Amino acid sequence: MSALLSIQKLTKRFGPFTAVDGLDFEVGRGEVLGFLGPNGAGKSTTMKMISGFLAPSAGTAVVAGHDVCKAPQAVKAAIGYLPEGAPAYPDMTPLSFLSFVARIRGLPDGDVGDAVERVIAQTRLSNVVLQPIETLSKGYKRRVGLAQALVHDPEVLILDEPTDGLDPNQKHEVRNLIMSMAAEKCIVVSTHILEEVDAVCSRAMIIARGRVLADGTPEELKARSGAASLDDYFREVTGHA
Repeated sequence: MSALLSIQKLTKRFGPFTAVDGLDFEVGRGEVLGFLGPNGAGKSTTMKMISGFLAPSAGTAVVAGHDVCKAPQAVKAAIGYLPEGAPAYPDMTPLSFLSFVARIRGLPDGDVGDAVERVIAQTRLSNVVLQPIETLSKGYKRRVGLAQALVHDPEVLILDEPTDGLDPNQKHEVRNLIMSMAAEKCIVVSTHILEEVDAVCSRAMIIARGRVLADGTPEELKARSGAASLDDYFREVTGHA
């Protein structure tokens, strides 16, 4: 299993506050890493540094062989990123927005239509492709955000709360989509929904105060303390209910 994502002493400080404190880990092709932690643990800050939206204070991330500090454009090209909130142009339709993103991502004009059609089908957006994004429900807006992360078929996916705002059926569809892509990609899923980790993740990492507290398969983490569930283990190691 080759590492597509390598985090090396990654650190982020905001004045005197250290949000991410020297993280070290690798994620390989075929892995789905569940990135867990209480609010303020440093999850979103880590994802923003990996994807090039925030500059590290120290350390670096290497994505598909590219250093985020030395080759930020190459890193962005290799990543599909679904940020928290996933802002989009509200007056555009999903169809026009995804076509725009595909072109910005550098897809040749002849490939844009097929790429957009593919992600519309993957994310079940066909019923709303011609509606302005501002008129869509939170769940559909989230699916538009997921579609834009997939449109260039990246090797590395960084997904921050991918099922936020989705109803149970939509959550099930997105989880199936993640699992269907897992073998060929490196996927990092930040989530507070622990059942999601059990459902789609081959590995779970728990962080708090910017540091790794635990790392292993969901089954390994539960077995370490005899916890009945991942939820119990999470509360045990973080001290959070």
